[in-house]
Amino acid sequence: MTKKTIRRLVVKVGTSTLTYATGNINFRRLGRLVETLSDVANSGIQVVLVSSGAIAVGVGKLGLPARPADIPGRQAAAAVGQSELMFLYDKLFSEYSKTPAQMLLTGSDIADPERRAHLVNTFEQLLSFGALPIVNENDSVSVEEILHGDNDCLSAEVAALIGADALVILTDIDGLYDSDPRENPQARRISVVETITPEIEAMAGGAGSARGTGGMTTKLRAAKLATAAGADTYIINGASCENLYTLLEGRDIGTLFCAAKEESV
Repeated sequence: MTKKTIRRLVVKVGTSTLTYATGNINFRRLGRLVETLSDVANSGIQVVLVSSGAIAVGVGKLGLPARPADIPGRQAAAAVGQSELMFLYDKLFSEYSKTPAQMLLTGSDIADPERRAHLVNTFEQLLSFGALPIVNENDSVSVEEILHGDNDCLSAEVAALIGADALVILTDIDGLYDSDPRENPQARRISVVETITPEIEAMAGGAGSARGTGGMTTKLRAAKLATAAGADTYIINGASCENLYTLLEGRDIGTLFCAAKEESV
């Protein structure tokens, strides 16, 4: 299923993959994700992780009854949750002799040419040092991810920023279907999408889970951004980290959105 050798990989994990329905961290899944990414890095692939979950973790850490409905409340929860999330990542990655590096970005960081150049340099240096960058939106000062997409588009921007060969979006569904599989048991998974057409976009459903903000619509938007930048994009189920191995072995899993072909000169 893979279209090319992957040397640099961006993996995005969403809140619904990292947490239980209670909003608490799914430690077993988090641990297996870290183990798998460490193993993939040991194979020679440079890995960047884009991780949501700060707000959900902050809600649990603060003992709040539910995710705050207001933006300041969510930003405050993110400020608490981000430190806890990075503590967990640092602890777990250290068990595999991996050094995580926190990168908190905003849309203006990527849009501004000078700051974008600094970001590229930082990513390149971290990867050359053998560190594993962990990226999240800086939710305490930015509200784009809070409002619009659970880091899906941020992961695509990061893939473009570092010239990744592939972007893998881990989510709570097996890929893109021709109709909603939660409502239609006859829904068919689409294995490969060569071009994201209006017909493909129409197959996307609505919003994501109660714990995250992303749905299939934001994932298709991310796929358009990443494939335009030359990165094959995969949407696969993150419930089992074995799925990432299956993908890297080139077997049929999830949905592959093919990178845009370079025009011949």
